[in-house]
Amino acid sequence: MTDNEHEIEQPDERVPKRVIGTPAPGTSMLGTAESAEADQDVPGVTLQDPAKARKAEKIVALCFTITFLAAIAFIISYVYFQVGSPEATGTSNLALGSTLTIAILGLAVGIVIWVRQIMPKYSLIQERHTMASEEADRDVVADTFLRGANESGFVKHKLLRRTLLLAAAPLGLVPLVLLRDLDNNRMPGARFNDQLRHTVWGEKTKEGKPLRLVVEGTGQPIRAADFNSPGGILSVVPEGYEHDLNALAKATLILIKFRPEEIKGGTRLNWTHDGIVAYSKICTHVGCPAALYEQNTHHILCPCHQSTFDAADGAKVIFGPAARPLPQLPISVDAEGFLIAQGDFEVPVGPSYWERGDAEAAAREKGGQA
Repeated sequence: MTDNEHEIEQPDERVPKRVIGTPAPGTSMLGTAESAEADQDVPGVTLQDPAKARKAEKIVALCFTITFLAAIAFIISYVYFQVGSPEATGTSNLALGSTLTIAILGLAVGIVIWVRQIMPKYSLIQERHTMASEEADRDVVADTFLRGANESGFVKHKLLRRTLLLAAAPLGLVPLVLLRDLDNNRMPGARFNDQLRHTVWGEKTKEGKPLRLVVEGTGQPIRAADFNSPGGILSVVPEGYEHDLNALAKATLILIKFRPEEIKGGTRLNWTHDGIVAYSKICTHVGCPAALYEQNTHHILCPCHQSTFDAADGAKVIFGPAARPLPQLPISVDAEGFLIAQGDFEVPVGPSYWERGDAEAAAREKGGQA
């Protein structure tokens, strides 16, 4: 019992009123299987032969299942096949490309068969109306949407619906898996910056000797006496890293032979040997290989964005979007006359990144190249 004279609020009034346009509780936006059967009995709509539709349904379900298995195989291949050497990278690319192709092809073929052999055929006439839609037009749009959903068989064919969702689920994970490449080094930030800063040219052999320069593709060490034709150019890599793609992405060089009188002041003469100069092959714009060389002008051209460098003058930029010269590598010869690296590059190779400015400032303080 209570003495409160105020009228007690009825429970029904506490329930928010349903907003116009939202479905009533207990109803489905896509309708039901029974409503799909009824809505397909529309003038002008030709239903597919039921027997052929059932056969097509099995084929479509098979395609979606193949898509599911191929997407799973893509993820497994990404984890199992690691890149590094040319052979391993080729195997990884083949596995990833083939599985992703099969997955997308299976999904596409399944949807095409679904549309052509299961959905009814009909003609759609679209009339022009004013931009402002009337309430009746909105009802027509809603009816059309429901009719389209019913005609697609998404409600009726449970097997297709389930296998389609099964196929789409792993495909949605594929981009997320590829994000792993953003941090495949799995090392602290300081070590990661140090890895960007340096190349393998600063390392030694097992015997503690400097790395030799070898011809890219053949692995043949280069005797300075054999590279004696002015104007000649070679693409070279560090000995022992001929098949390490991660190392070669930063350490590949172009080797150019000059006459002594052709070398200008921008080139560090104490880093050359008998007119032979070594520059990074990685363009300082966006990292493309800059390997087109014009002998008469001594210009190195990057084919991607036409950045041009003067090889006789410290590879300084004379045209194009690159902002920095190609880094020069200090070279010399060992006791047998083979060209060797005296050490690593003084400044980072390749395009800009967040720590590169600090490294170049340190090089400028030492009076070096930046």
